[in-house]
Amino acid sequence: MELKDELARAAWRKASFSSSNGGDCIEVAPLSGGRVGIRDTEAPEQAPFVVTPSVWNAFVKGAKAGEFDF
Repeated sequence: MELKDELARAAWRKASFSSSNGGDCIEVAPLSGGRVGIRDTEAPEQAPFVVTPSVWNAFVKGAKAGEFDF
């Protein structure tokens, strides 16, 4: 299956936190090969980022550690 088709059929989900902060959040979807699609909830028509499992795991680890807090 082509990536474009896979993204169109992907099961996008967003964090439950997004409903308590006005919906400003990202959505993620698992893809083949362990890849992860990432898109803005406010602009789902824009092309999402697609990252490898190692990039996704590093991002999640950094987010949990507070590396992206402002």
